[in-house]
Parts: sequence; C-alpha cells; structure tokens
Amino acid sequence: MNRTPDSFYDQGATFRDEPALARVEQAVTEGAAIIDIGGVKAGPGEEVTAEEEARRTVGFVAEVRRRFPDVIISVDTWRAEVGEAVCEAGADLLNDAWGGVDPGLAEVAARYGVGLVCTHAGGVQPRTRPHRVTYDDVVDDILKVTLGLAERAVSLGVPRESVLIDPGHDFGKNTRHSLEATRRLDEMVATGWPVLVSLSNKDFVGETLDRPVKERLVGTLATTAVSAWLGAQVYRVHEVAETRQVLEMVASIAGHRPPAVARRGLA
Repeated sequence: MNRTPDSFYDQGATFRDEPALARVEQAVTEGAAIIDIGGVKAGPGEEVTAEEEARRTVGFVAEVRRRFPDVIISVDTWRAEVGEAVCEAGADLLNDAWGGVDPGLAEVAARYGVGLVCTHAGGVQPRTRPHRVTYDDVVDDILKVTLGLAERAVSLGVPRESVLIDPGHDFGKNTRHSLEATRRLDEMVATGWPVLVSLSNKDFVGETLDRPVKERLVGTLATTAVSAWLGAQVYRVHEVAETRQVLEMVASIAGHRPPAVARRGLA
C-alpha cells in the first residue's frame, strides 16, 4: 500500500485515504494476509522527512486497524521514530527494507513485541541506487547480513517467531545478483528463518525480460513460483489474486495442498 504521490508502480493511486482503503479491502478480499504500508518510495526522489512519513502512515495504520481488526499490518520504514509511531497506532510488523541502517528500529520492534523483517540492502543508504556494486559471493553476503540482523533482533527481545529475513532483490544489487539470490534462495530457507521475498514488478524482472513496469507481471509470477518451490514463505506483491493462484498451484504440485476440486477421470 503505497502512501506516496510518486510510487514507481501506481504513481500515487493510493496516496489519498479513500482509494487506499478501497485497495486494502480489495487485497484482503483477494487473499492478502498482510497489508504492507509505506510512506516513502524506495527510489530516489523528493526528500520525505520523518514527520511527513509519519503523517502519511500513522493515521492510515490506525484506520486499517479499525476496519480490518484481523489483518496483519506491516509498515515499510527504516526510521525508528516512524516505527514507534506506527506501533502505537496498531502495526504488527516493521518491514526494514534498508538493512538496519537505523539500529534503533529493531529496538522499537523489541519494545512493542512486534515482528521485524531483516533485509539485505548491500550497505547502501536509503533511497539510493546501487552503482557498480560487487560481491565475492552475493548469497554469502546476504546470509551474513540477514542472519546477523535477525540474531541481534532476538537478542534485543524481538520474538524469534516474529523475525523474517529478506534477500532484498534490487536493493544494493544488480540484476545478476538478484537472479542469483533467487536461484539460491534455498540456502536462506535452510537457515530456519522464514524468508520473505519482495519481487513484484522489480527492475531485475524488467531488465531480465526487457519490459517496462506495467508489463512485468508474467516475469514476477515466474519468479514467485521458483521462490515458492525453494521455500519462501511470505510474498510482498501488488497483484494479490494472481499471486495466490501461483502459490496454490505450486503448493499442490509439491503435495502440500489438495486440488480445489477433483472431477477429472472420476465420472
């Protein structure tokens, strides 16, 4: 849920309250278990102060909590002061997409007993793009960073069962790095921490297929299927209904979910 006027995906379609609340209702109806709310777009752009980020998100979190008491509310922020404000308003999860750049955010998660997403961002500053970034082994770096952030969070008091790790596709990475992180996602899954992936319409999909933002759904869903097969558990998406179908199909192929109906060959 992009509470920004300059989102890369919807160009501000959910910046105003009523369209945003309608979008929340649609997402929940289509099967979303978590609503992720962000007040600052990830890419470069106009400066957004902590005060402005809080203005865009805190009241909205409170209203979503009121209207949808059973949904899990996540807030995408790297700032501890914003994290504190949204937790007061009813957030359940802090999605730290910039890799612990503000160490106080994990302390906020511990103090409020909420969940935390620990993301690999390659050490870049928030809202900057990677430039000629290199790794000896990108997955080794992802593991080192995310596991370190996760263990620190638990040591501070964040419930272990509420900590997720995220390879951070596109963040501090070029397209080949993000493809390798996907290909080797099972190495993250093998750590035992639940893995969250944020794949939806990202640049690595666009570059791989040479498609603009609005033509990346097929590539996103293909990457989602691979990630599901390799064991990812949480998916941050724009297209909820399509993603649910992909995840259900993969689960059925893997033998974890029976078909919704079974008529063929039984008449």
